[in-house]
Amino acid sequence: MSATAPPGRVHIVGSGLAGLAASVTLADEGHDVILYESGSQAGGRCRSFTDPELGVRIDNGNHLLLSGNSASCAYIERIGSIDTFVRPAEAAIPFIDIKTSERWTLRPGRGAVPWWLLHASRRVSGTRARDYLEALRLWRAAPGDTVAAVLAPDSVLFRRLWQPLAVAALNAGVADASALMFWRVLAETIGRGADACRPMLAKDGLSESLVDPALSLLSGHGAEIRFGSRLRALGFEDGRVGELLFDDNALVLRPEDSVILAVPAAIAARIVPGLTVPDDYAPIVNAHFRCRLPPGAPLFAGIVGGTAEWIFTKREVVSVTVSAADRIVDRPAAELRERLWRDVALAFGLPAAPTPRARIVKERRATFRATPAQEARRPAAATAWSNLHLAGDYVDTGLPATIEGAIRSGLAAAARVRQRRARAPALAAGPAPTIQTPTQIEDCQSALP
Repeated sequence: MSATAPPGRVHIVGSGLAGLAASVTLADEGHDVILYESGSQAGGRCRSFTDPELGVRIDNGNHLLLSGNSASCAYIERIGSIDTFVRPAEAAIPFIDIKTSERWTLRPGRGAVPWWLLHASRRVSGTRARDYLEALRLWRAAPGDTVAAVLAPDSVLFRRLWQPLAVAALNAGVADASALMFWRVLAETIGRGADACRPMLAKDGLSESLVDPALSLLSGHGAEIRFGSRLRALGFEDGRVGELLFDDNALVLRPEDSVILAVPAAIAARIVPGLTVPDDYAPIVNAHFRCRLPPGAPLFAGIVGGTAEWIFTKREVVSVTVSAADRIVDRPAAELRERLWRDVALAFGLPAAPTPRARIVKERRATFRATPAQEARRPAAATAWSNLHLAGDYVDTGLPATIEGAIRSGLAAAARVRQRRARAPALAAGPAPTIQTPTQIEDCQSALP
């Protein structure tokens, strides 16, 4: 942490993981940070809550982190929450084929050279070592290529590995998903061997592991956290943001102040003139069942050939995730409950009836669909205004809209604030920020372009 704080404040709007990553990085370095959140709690899509029907704590969605997610690991280390994760010693990804009842575990070996592919026990069942060489086609893919156009969609390896990984990471069907983005995901995980593939699962919940420790760090560094602050507009002047206009007040910024806008893409596009953002979003369906699996059941597993795609286990809760869930998102919750439990029962040898109590969570606009067309719509962190920087999983990080992508965008925005301060260390100090009353907001709005 810096001995003295740089001049000026950093105003960070949005407390999802992108905003939290930027906030804790800058606050820990000694910057004067104010974090604004329109709701009553932080975390965005990555948070936990106590479900009144199940009577247990669940996450709004299931997220799997791997040891190769470098930005996420740096964030977790900074907020001191590594001990809140379950971290199996072995890099192993178990799979179950519902249609054939086959089971196998993908076990990447140590080192970047994939000698492990020579061992059938480490590969996907029914595949040969040379089959995996086709992944190199992704590296040579053109910007407009899709996963299904580059890889062989009729192969065993495609159905049992490439497809489930691509759909989960890119939240898009393989016929539409970006081949280049999928390559980047593989290159940073499986492509780097076991050291990058060890799973990391929150013991208690996403909030307890990724959100609450960040808020505690911010409070410890004297950062302000203002909940219930909905940003309505930005005021621009002299090539910078000069005002933040909230529902009930307006904040006048000093020339040396910086702004990180870490709000959803649609909101950013509404308040930043001329901003192009992804506009095609795919749904994700999660089912949380109140039950316990037999002893020895894996912490998570991939499902092939069923409706469910990934199963996560946590004490008395078994959770199922279906990405790019357009085909089922409109089905009634009761139907989804029965349908998804059948996959869990088949996968783990449990009775199909009675179906345990469950909570179905539908995120109709979970993340942007990681297609070539949507990739071209992603903005950079930099904007046309000197003190305005963007963060969020929709910002162009090269990765899809995952936890790793969101955190990476927050770290990139924090780096831009740092660079701006380094380029202009002697910015003239303006008047202290002032809060305007609601009656003055209309006057502020009239100055907006």
